[in-house]
This record gives sequence, structure tokens and C-alpha cells, in this order.
Amino acid sequence: MLQSLIDVILPVFLVVAAGYAATMKGYFTHSHIEGLMKFTQSFAIPCLLFRAIANLDLSSSFNPTLLVSFYTGAGICFLIGLFGARLIFKRDWEDCVAIGFCCLFSNSVLLGLPITERAFGPDNLTGNYAIIAFHSPFCYGIGITVMEIVKNRGSGSMKMARSVLTAMFRNVLILGIALGFAANLIGVTIPGAIDDALQLLIRAALPAALFALGGVLVQYRPEGDLRTIAFVCVTALMVHPAIVWSLGSTLGLKQDLFRSGVLNAAMAPGFNAYIFANMYGRARRVAASSVLIATGASVLTVWFWLVVLT
Repeated sequence: MLQSLIDVILPVFLVVAAGYAATMKGYFTHSHIEGLMKFTQSFAIPCLLFRAIANLDLSSSFNPTLLVSFYTGAGICFLIGLFGARLIFKRDWEDCVAIGFCCLFSNSVLLGLPITERAFGPDNLTGNYAIIAFHSPFCYGIGITVMEIVKNRGSGSMKMARSVLTAMFRNVLILGIALGFAANLIGVTIPGAIDDALQLLIRAALPAALFALGGVLVQYRPEGDLRTIAFVCVTALMVHPAIVWSLGSTLGLKQDLFRSGVLNAAMAPGFNAYIFANMYGRARRVAASSVLIATGASVLTVWFWLVVLT
């Protein structure tokens, strides 16, 4: 089983570590990393998601059992984070929503895709793309809606709905997913030259994003709130995949989709957890430190889940 750590997990995290070390030593500045992250998250990865979803067989890809298993687990973890932060750590409700979002949003793109691909091959990513297609809309939908309800206690529902929709449809990942669905449903065939160009971009997307993720993590050193951060890490890395495992097993989920569901649930909180906290100015230190510590800890926890799955 040590071989799975070496062959599957370490290459991914070595790329993250390379970005971390290069930025910490000053070979890359924060502005360089921000530019690389902007390229990957605002351009290359939306292209990856667009092409993947445009070419999916929708009738066989979107297995309800997979989506129910994964997103029930995600929703439960959001509630654990929300009420745990309130009842155990006595945080303000706005902080509680941001902490709940950290427990909700697993890094299904930057970590889930490359680790699943290395573990089970590129032909076993159907479940990943199905999860990713709903991930940002689902997570931002829950997080923004609950935060706006908490923030706008007693204000009109129209203002709240407008805030939710504006925040969601500014997300480029959601736009890439939506365009992919539109192309798939209409039956658009991507011209050969454009498809070749997309594939060139796609090849750069994940390695560049992993390197940039390492550079971003340099800025957020863990400090304070360690009990809350540990609570987030355990919920995200262990509770979420355990729930997906239990539901997937009970509902008889197909093996390839089962593996995708559990592995995606086992990923550390994505950088979007910090983006969400920063957007509202709440629990930013907890969010940033949780992303950093959980990403490091997931070297071992993902290995555990791979051992369980094989």
C-alpha cells in the first residue's frame, strides 16, 4: 500500500510543494502566482470543464445515487461546521457560515481530478465530472444563501435573491459548466482546430493550478484558532468521505462512481473556502489555515481512503 502513496499521491503534492518552495524562496512573487492562478481558475480550468461536460454522455454520467451520496454528505458537513462553530466555539453566526463552507467545499478540481486520474486512470473520471458540474452551484448556492439570510435578517427577500444570483453567476467555473451543458444539450460539435486548442490549454490546467496552489498557500500561515481549524480538517477529510462511503455502499453505487465520490469527498477544503470567507470578511484566518493544514494532512488521509477503496 506504500506504493499507492508513492505512485498516486506524492506526485500531485510534490507539484504543490514545488510551488510552495519556489514562492517561499522568492523565485516566484505573489503577483506571479496570482497571475498563474488567474490563468488556471479563470481560463484553463473553465475550458477543461466546458470540454469535459460538452462531451459527456449525460444519460449515463449523472447517476442520481452518486449525486445524492456526495451532496448529502456535503450538506451534512456544512451543518456540522455551522452548528459546531456556534455551539462549541461560540462564534458569530456569520463566522459560523464561513466555517461551515470550509467543511462543505472539497477541492474536487485541483486535487480530486489529478488524484483520481492517477489512482484509477483517465477513463474513470466520469463521476468526478458529474460531481464537479454541480459542485460550485451547489456549494455557493448553500453558502451564499445562508450567509445572506444571516446578514440580512429582516430585510426583503428580493435583495437577498439578487445577492445570491449575482455572486453565483460571477463565478467563471459555473459559466464554463453552463456553456458545456448548453453545447451538449444542443448537440454542438466542437470544430477540430478549436478542440485541439482546448486540449492544449487543458494539458496545462491541472499542473499549473497545483503549482499555483502551493504558491498561494505560502501567504496563509496557520496561527490561532487551532481547535476550530482541527475541527474543520477532521470534518472535511474524514467525516465527509465516511458519509459518502456509507450512503454509496447502502445505495449500491457502481464501483467507479463510488471511488470518485469517496475520493472527491476526501479532498481538503478548496481555495474557494478562503475566497468565500474573504468575500464576506468573516473567519478568514480559519479558512486560510484550514486550506493549508488540511492540504498537507490530506497526503496521509487520502492515502488512507485509497487503501480502503482498493
